[in-house]
Parts: sequence; structure tokens; C-alpha cells
Amino acid sequence: MGLNGSAAAGTAAAARGGTGVVVRVNGPLVEVEGLAGQAVADLLAIGDGRLEAEVVGIEAGLLTAQAYETTSGLRVGEPVVGLGRPLSAALGPGLLGGIFDGLLRPLSGRPAWLAPGSWTEAGTPRRWGFEPSAAVGAEMTAGSVLGIVGRDAAVVHRVLVPPGVSGRLESISPAADLDGASTVAVVAGRRIYLDELWPVRRARPASARRPPTTPLVTGQRVVDLLFPVVKGGTAAVPGGFGTGKTVLLQQIVKWCEADVIVFVGCGERGNELADALHDLAALEDPRTGRGLLERTVVIANTSNMPVMAREASIYSGMAVAEYYRDMGYDVVLLADSTSRWAEAMREFSSRRGDLPAEEGYPANLSSALAAFYERAGQVETLGGTVGSVTAIGAVSPPSGDMTEPVTAHTERFVRCLWSLDRDLAYARHYPAVTWRRSFSRDGDAVEAWHASAGRSQWARSRARALGLLGDADRLAPMAELVGLAGLPAGERMVLLGGRLLREAVLQQSALSENDATCAPAKQTALLDAVLAVYDRCVTLVEAGVPPGLVEEVDLSGLVRVRDEVGPGDAAGVDRRRDQVLGALDGLSPAGPAGGGR
Repeated sequence: MGLNGSAAAGTAAAARGGTGVVVRVNGPLVEVEGLAGQAVADLLAIGDGRLEAEVVGIEAGLLTAQAYETTSGLRVGEPVVGLGRPLSAALGPGLLGGIFDGLLRPLSGRPAWLAPGSWTEAGTPRRWGFEPSAAVGAEMTAGSVLGIVGRDAAVVHRVLVPPGVSGRLESISPAADLDGASTVAVVAGRRIYLDELWPVRRARPASARRPPTTPLVTGQRVVDLLFPVVKGGTAAVPGGFGTGKTVLLQQIVKWCEADVIVFVGCGERGNELADALHDLAALEDPRTGRGLLERTVVIANTSNMPVMAREASIYSGMAVAEYYRDMGYDVVLLADSTSRWAEAMREFSSRRGDLPAEEGYPANLSSALAAFYERAGQVETLGGTVGSVTAIGAVSPPSGDMTEPVTAHTERFVRCLWSLDRDLAYARHYPAVTWRRSFSRDGDAVEAWHASAGRSQWARSRARALGLLGDADRLAPMAELVGLAGLPAGERMVLLGGRLLREAVLQQSALSENDATCAPAKQTALLDAVLAVYDRCVTLVEAGVPPGLVEEVDLSGLVRVRDEVGPGDAAGVDRRRDQVLGALDGLSPAGPAGGGR
């Protein structure tokens, strides 16, 4: 439904239902009497400021609504009218590079939050250069391409026939500058507008879901090597305060191989989001050479903004992601954080007087999380192309408690978990993704992709690395108890191998020019180099070389190579590996000077 059509529906609904009045206000909860003809999920315009609110309950003529704007100053007795539509977002050109609030209203050039009732952008509507690509008389189906906007943009905007519309193309606009409410085409008597108004809580339809087969390369080694996620997959990033959630998500925004990024700042601190936007604005997109912000949509609903708009921001972000998915793009949606989203649900549930579940969260928390992550996936679109939405949600458990409800329920529904560890973070091991609690269920799909790229040993190397890290963790307490010299030679080599994996492979600096991102070839070369050095060390001690001599060999060159060669320089890593192996080969059972220890 176009924007103009939606406005007509809202007028008709208001005429049917008349005008109600506010009878109770409790924070974002507003109760209304005297407004007939409304349904759950319909939007209301409340008070003289026409605050936007959504009906969440109906009982004996009493409507309960959640307001998406601050209700300060709202009085009992103020008028309420129905808008005749659910909470919807205007999807069209202008999203990329923009900054919006939780209801997808533009914030660029605006105050930190909008005045109540500010639903549309003030001033002259922005216009876009439309180029038609379909011919009058052609048979169109939902998802068919009518034309494009922004041929020279970082991401070309494809104007599609919206879902539910098909038939003969009766007319189409010539090449012209159009605003969002302009008619682009008429298909089977239905007007199609440049902007499409879509209910954000409703998943956009697709022809079929496809099993994901391609990994989302994030450029972060601990993720891509040990806990990979596929395009169309789901991942969660739980971690307590100070463990680096925001930095990790920002690194993924900057370096992941996606066509479009949708970043939802959901209830986080405004200064963190401001820093992230400053970095994005200054960063060059390595894929296009243009500004990275040109293919990013930012939804900013920070902790100082209306609380229920925070709850809506997750759905607004997913609607935008699905919109670009339907154009055939691979989209990554990052939500920071879903805990703040759940807290907004808990606050409203408490004000309604609902029976609380675990830790005061509403009983439908699990269902809401499942419904959100279910909208991710790789699909065959209605237009016959393939697109994907990868959903990555940060979780902020209070006091780092990984058993709290949001974290526990999220782990049930995601395919990958990148759990952040406080001890690793305090030891300055970043990203602080722990191999003890993290997991990935996408390993088989990623293995096939690596094999097709000539990296047939990737799965074996990954399994060996996880096993070596686990063995090193098991032996560490024993080494602290009896001392390193008290352990057998083989176990000392396990500790050495685990340390090399942590320092040379898993640690990665977001501030390093060469190491902020890492291509799959360099990732695999680093992992294979460490395993080769570990194997050589084991062979030497089995041949009688004292473990102390092996531990004294300078292996720092293998650790430094990650910073000293470029992000895709696998050959440079191989040369350094050969140098280290050569130094090890200089050892003998008697030691370099004929003595051992």
C-alpha cells in the first residue's frame, strides 16, 4: 500500500470510530475510552500533540495502548483518533546513509530526539532520479523490477512491485525526479508509489527459504575461523560491561562482506553511538572506495529516547533489512542490544499489571526473541533473485550473568554464539570471544565453501585448534599448581601451542592498519602456521630435545606477522612460518651447545 493509500485508510477509520478520550496515563501506557472499530496493533493519534501509540489490548470498550513518544504533559480527557493501520515504516530511497529514530523518522540535522507528533520530515520533500526499466503492457508480479534510483550509488536502489500486486503494467513514469509520494507505475489498476509503507511487525514474504551455503566473512579471525556464521544466519554476542561488545559489532559493521548494513542502536548510551557514527562517516568502504556510511542505515534509539520506541526499533530495523533483501542484496542487521529491547518490554508489561515471569520479564519474551531471529535467513525473493538477512544481536546480561533470561532464551534460537569473557577482556585479549562457551552450528556449510576455494583442510585445522585450546585450558591450573617444569614434555608443548593460538591467531587489534581486518586466506595461513610450529615442537620433544630449549626459541616473529603483513598477505605469513620452523630445526637432542635441560 502506498503512502497516499494509507492516509486515506486512516481517514476512513477515524470517521468510522469517531473520537475517543484518554482516561488513564501511566508512563508509556495510555488507556482510551469511546473509540470504536479499532483492532489490536492499530495505531492511534493521542492528544493535541497527536502522539503515536499502538493498541495492545481491548476489553469492554477500553483500549490499552503503548505510546511511542513521551507522554509528559498528556492529560486525561484529551482526544484520541484511530489511524486505521498498524505501525508502519516508509521504505524507499534515502534510507542508506541516513540516521533515524526507532520509528524510522529521519534524525539527520535534527535534535537528539523529535518533538511529539513529528511523523514526517519537515520542509520540501526530497526528490530522487527514477529511471524506468519495465515496458508498458508487460505482465508484472510481486518483486518485479520497475526501475532504479541512484545508478552511480554504492548500492543501486531497485524499485519493485510490492507484495500482493500483480498484473499488466498499465503505465510507468518516465525518467524524472520523484518524491516518495509520487506514483511510479500503475499495475492492474493499483498505483505504486516510490515509497512503500510496510507494517514493521509483519515479515515480508518470499518465494522460498534456501539453506545458507556461504559464510559471512567478518574479517575477525576468532569468528571466521572458530565460530563462523553464514549469510542468512543468526548470532548473539553476550557479554558483561567492558568486554567489548560495541567494538566487536562496530568491527563487523566496518569489515563484513555484506551489501547493506542496518545498525540498530537499541537503548545503548548515546555517546557510544555518536562515536560509532563518527568512525563510520570517516571510514572508506574497501569494496567501493566510497564512504562506508553510504551503504549503512543507522537506527538510533538510545537510552535517553522514549522507551517504547526502543521496542519498535528492532522491528523497524528488520523491516529495512528485508526491504533490501528483496532487492537481491545480502544484508546484515546488528542490534545493540536486545537486552535493552527486552527491558522496554518488561517495563511496559509491569505498567499493565501483567503476571511477571523470570526476573520480571513478560511471559512472551521467549516467543518475541524467536520471532525476531526467525525473520533472518537466505531466501528466493518474489522477483526470483536471492537475498539474505543475517541477524546479529548483542546481549548485555546484568553483572555478566549468562544464566539470566534474555541470554538463556537467545542461546536457544541462534545458530552462533560469540560469548565475551571478562577475564579475557581484563587480560587485554581482544576480541574477548571465549572458546569455552561460544559455538557455531554452521560449520558444515562453511566447510564446503572453504573446500570449494581450495582450503580443504580448513575443518580439520579448526577442530584441532578448538581441541588444543581446550587441552591448554585444562592444563593451565595444573601448571600453576606444580609449576611448568613439573609437567611432562608433551603437556608443556600443549601449553605452548595454546599460547601461540591465542596470541598469533585469536587476538586482533581494531587499531592496527594491517590487522583490523583479515581475509580468509591470511586467516587460514596464520592458523596453519601455528599448528605447523606446534607439530614441529611436539616432534622435537618426542625426539629427545629438552622442552626448555624449545620454549626458549624466539617465536615472537610468528605473533608479530599478523601486524607486519597486509590483511590478505597469506604468502607473507608462510614465509614467516618457514623462518620459525628453520629456527626450530636448529635444535638437537643434545641442545645447541651439546648440553640439554
